[in-house]
Amino acid sequence: MLRPQDTDTRERKSLDGLWDFRLDPDGVGRQDGWWRGPLADARPMAVPASFNDLVTDLETHNFVGDVWYQTQVRVPRGWGGQRIVLHFESATHRATVWVDDAEVVSHEGGYLPFEADLTDRVSGGELIRVTACVNNSLNFQSIPPGTTEQTPAGPRQIYWHDFFNYGGIHRSVWLLATPTRHLDDVTVVTGIEGATGTVSYAVRSVRADGLVTRVVLRDAAGVEVARSDGAEGVLRVAGAHLWGPGDGYLYDLECQLIDADTVVDSYHQSVGIRTVRIDGTRLLVNEKPVYLKGFGMHEDHITIGKAHDNASMIRDFELLEWVGANSFRTSHYPYSEQVMDFADRHGILVIDETPAVGLNQGLGGGIFGGQGYVTFSAETSNDETQRVHAQVIRDLIARDKNHPCVIVWSIANEPESDTEGAEDYFRPLFDVAREADPTRPVGFVNVMLAPHGRCRVSQFADLIMLNRYYGWYVQPGDLTNAELVWTTELNGWASEGKPIVITEYGADTYAGLHQLPAQPWSEEYQLDYLDMNHRVFDACDAVVGEQMWNFADFMTVSGFMRVGGNKKGAFTRDRQPKMAAHHLRRRWRGMDTR
Repeated sequence: MLRPQDTDTRERKSLDGLWDFRLDPDGVGRQDGWWRGPLADARPMAVPASFNDLVTDLETHNFVGDVWYQTQVRVPRGWGGQRIVLHFESATHRATVWVDDAEVVSHEGGYLPFEADLTDRVSGGELIRVTACVNNSLNFQSIPPGTTEQTPAGPRQIYWHDFFNYGGIHRSVWLLATPTRHLDDVTVVTGIEGATGTVSYAVRSVRADGLVTRVVLRDAAGVEVARSDGAEGVLRVAGAHLWGPGDGYLYDLECQLIDADTVVDSYHQSVGIRTVRIDGTRLLVNEKPVYLKGFGMHEDHITIGKAHDNASMIRDFELLEWVGANSFRTSHYPYSEQVMDFADRHGILVIDETPAVGLNQGLGGGIFGGQGYVTFSAETSNDETQRVHAQVIRDLIARDKNHPCVIVWSIANEPESDTEGAEDYFRPLFDVAREADPTRPVGFVNVMLAPHGRCRVSQFADLIMLNRYYGWYVQPGDLTNAELVWTTELNGWASEGKPIVITEYGADTYAGLHQLPAQPWSEEYQLDYLDMNHRVFDACDAVVGEQMWNFADFMTVSGFMRVGGNKKGAFTRDRQPKMAAHHLRRRWRGMDTR
């Protein structure tokens, strides 16, 4: 699947804006055929946006189930005779879409794109009705998982991830036109041979018999540096400008289908020439060791929730640059493709993560409710869950495989990993990831319920990624003992001979709360907590990165554990610095090779 793009042969039309919107609390919309006409009793709703925080009533804010979106769009007159596609960048967590009276696509998975070919259903100049039924409920076979429990007041959604279960159409919707004979996919793998950069490519096309596939590589100034004919091949760039941390240099690879001297279809793919590999306990980019400085982040903003917004994205990247970060993890789901593009252009290193969060009843069941379940069983997360999880891994890699910013695939966050069931569940998923992309390291994020010596899944990973909260969830307020036990465990992991990235460490902090002596929740304690962790990291040569949890405060399910959300951010939810942000800036900007 290629992204919507305007080229010499392709055109796109944005469907973003105000759509009609309606809750379906009784789940009757499908039965009653709400897509067959104008959506009755509808209110306006912004697309893209989470619907939850745009309203003032609690019922809509907390709604779980089917919600309906509808809009009308006129197909451009000039699109006659073209292939016409309806493309959703995401809808959380699943969607069914109709065009006029016909169902055109259903999709499972809330953070990845899907599309429908409308060529045989619509015509240039025609006014069409687009209806989407979006569902944000979770079950044991969804990724992420959840369940519905009955209460005296009715059914209640239970989920085991510590961020709010926003729903809706979170990213852009497009109508696009391509030639009927068209390019369908491109895969790029880069390498380095001395001072020469290599770009291996594979182009897939549809109805392209008799056509020539041509690729043309241009540098950032638009100067052609290599070209080749054929659906597969290798381009060589003498004196290549390499993509690297802080240097987001991109080439443009134009893929073409040629009929004699006529370009039938054209698509542009940005290319960053770089290599990524692991050597012992070192993480290498372009054969040079890198040390990751940054954050776990969330797509979470006031009012719009998980919607992608370019202004908010720019603010976040400006803060990453200001604080001296060179990396982030897409915790705990794939981010907008625009975010990945921006990371490419700015040389930011990304750990790209699937939405597999909450696969741990020992952790989530105890904190968020729903106790008593077994994580992996025939009745809970089972073979069907594993099948869905595998498809999510394939879809994520298919979407993000060409982004130079992506240096590691993370296939899950904090799953149960100390049981035989976990070992059996995850073993084939690592194979799925490596089959889909043999060029990048693959890992998962380990939780402290499976410390060194007990984890049965880390054996499959190329690197160790650890979430640890010594001094917060354990030994709270006792940083002296926290440092001792943390050091002991980290030394155990270092004996594995793999690089270690600390993917989470943090302490909830209310901005403006000051206490001497420092106590938990105060800004002073957050600084002392960071200093303790940094001493532990600096004493361990196997540690190749630190990503504080979290970049900014974010919304969670309501409850006594989270007053107004998770407050572990270095920045507040409205992106203002706490003392911790200044503290990190001094450390990270003071590092040279690290």
